[in-house]
Amino acid sequence: MEIIHDASNLERYMREAVKVSGTSPVLIDSFLQDAIEVDVDALADGDTVVVAGVMEHIEEAGIHSGDSACSLPPHSLSDGMIARICAQTEAMAREIGVCGLMNVQFAIKGEEIYVLEVNPRASRTVPFVAKSIGRPIAKIAARIMAGEKLSAFDLSNTGNGHISIKEAVFPFARFAGVDLLLGPEMKSTGEVMGIDTDFGRAFAKAQLGAGVDLPLEGCVFLSVRDRDKDIICAIAAELSAMGYHLIATAGTAQAIEQAGVVVERINKVHQGRPHIVDAIKNGDVQLVVNTTEGTQAIADSYALRRSALEHKIPYFTTTAGSQAMLKAVTALASGSLEVKTLQSYSEGSEGSDGQRD
Repeated sequence: MEIIHDASNLERYMREAVKVSGTSPVLIDSFLQDAIEVDVDALADGDTVVVAGVMEHIEEAGIHSGDSACSLPPHSLSDGMIARICAQTEAMAREIGVCGLMNVQFAIKGEEIYVLEVNPRASRTVPFVAKSIGRPIAKIAARIMAGEKLSAFDLSNTGNGHISIKEAVFPFARFAGVDLLLGPEMKSTGEVMGIDTDFGRAFAKAQLGAGVDLPLEGCVFLSVRDRDKDIICAIAAELSAMGYHLIATAGTAQAIEQAGVVVERINKVHQGRPHIVDAIKNGDVQLVVNTTEGTQAIADSYALRRSALEHKIPYFTTTAGSQAMLKAVTALASGSLEVKTLQSYSEGSEGSDGQRD
C-alpha cells in the first residue's frame, strides 16, 4: 500500500504492483486530504443499538487507524456532527443485524461524512473504550451474543467529564534504517493511554506512557511542506511566546518570519554543513516538527528524522500531532501532572450486572 503524489510514481507503482499481485486486482482509492478520521464502537442486540465510544483521530485520515493517536470524546468535532455520526452508526447496525460489537471508521471532510469501513466485530479500540467509559463492553457483547438483551445492562452515565487519549507505540528504534513517517500501512506494535480532565494534560500523559518526554524549554526545529505553512506559523508563534528558540529550513523560516516570529535559518542535509543533522548530533535541538510529501522530499528529509529517533528527540510528522503537542507543552508549563487511579475517573460507574466495578 502506498500514497502516490504524481504520474511518474503512479507508473512505477503500477509496474511493481502488477508483478506482485499477479491475477489479483490492484485497488486505487482517491485520497481525502486533511480529513478527520473517526472510530466508533457500538453494541447491538438486533433491536437496540448503543454507541459505546466515538473516537476522533488526532492524525489526519490516511494514517493507519492503529498508528494514529485518538481522543475520546472527540476534541474538535461539534455536538451536531457527533450526533450525525451516532445516528449513521445506529442505522447501519440495525440494517446489518449486528448482535454484539460493531466498529465503524468514518472520515469527516468539512460537513461531509464518509464511511471508510464497517466491521461487525470487536476492534483493537475496545479495551481503550472500556477503560475510558468504565464499562466491560467485551463482556457485555459476549453475553448479548449468548442471548441476553442490551436492556439488561447499565450503559448510561458513561461520560464523566474526563478525556482519554490513546497513543501508538512504535518499534522504530529496534530497526536500523526504518523511516518514521506514518502512512496507510500499520507500523505500531502497542499502545498506551492517558486520562485527564484537560486534553493537553491527557495528551502529555499519553506521550509519557509512550516514552516521549516533551521538553519545556530549548530549541525546536521546524520544516514543513507548503500546505502546512499557515498552521506551522501559528504553532511557531505560540512556541516562541513560551520561550522556545526556533530554527527552520529556508522555506519554512520565510513563512514564519513573514508571520512576525523570530526564527533562525538552518541548512537541509543536502545543502551542506552546518545542517540540521549536525545540530541534532551536537545536542542543540530538543524537539522536531517535520511534515513532507513527494518521493524526493521524503528521501531528502529522511536523515533528520532518523537522527531525531537515534538521539531520543521527540518528533512529530503531522501538523495535527504538532497541534496536540502544543496543547500538551502548554498544559505542562502551567502546572505538574496529577496522578490518579483509573477507577477515580469512572467513580460511581456500575458493572455489567449492576454491581460497582
